Amino acid sequence: MAKVDVLKAFSRLLHPKPVLLVTSVDGEGRPNIITVAWATPASVDPPVVAICVKKDRYSHKLISETGEFVINIPTRGLVDKAMYCGTVSGADVDKFRETGLTAAPARAVRPPIIEECVAHIECRVEKSVDAGSHTIFLGRVLAAYADEERFQNRMWLVPEADLVLHMGGRSYATLAEKFTL
Repeated sequence: MAKVDVLKAFSRLLHPKPVLLVTSVDGEGRPNIITVAWATPASVDPPVVAICVKKDRYSHKLISETGEFVINIPTRGLVDKAMYCGTVSGADVDKFRETGLTAAPARAVRPPIIEECVAHIECRVEKSVDAGSHTIFLGRVLAAYADEERFQNRMWLVPEADLVLHMGGRSYATLAEKFTL
């Protein structure tokens, strides 16, 4: 089978990826939300995750200045709000007010969790890595928790979790089936 050159779309070869809503705060504690799909566990011991945020984003500034963020995991029902949060700047609008999402206190960091999301990973930045157009923020996981009816035995329940995956652009997918080998 012939292979086509996809260098200009190489990142899409690694999709779909979970849609994530990352919260941060400014110096006065005002919260913001950014939508990201570029995230991964980076270490189990100690627990560390990596998120990639474009340098010109308002959230990049907030995370760089405060050194904290929360990864909130939304369901399919929140995809329209996730799209909104990924297309407008928190420097210009209050995304919590505009989307109707609920900011609730986190357990270990200043940025809030998004109450409507099914899981949360609270992080303190351990290191930032310049990766060109983006910065990779390595966050030490200080707290992680999920809805027990959707996450059991260290695994998402499928399809109950109702997670949404980003394909690229305005295209999304859901998890349809779980299988075990």
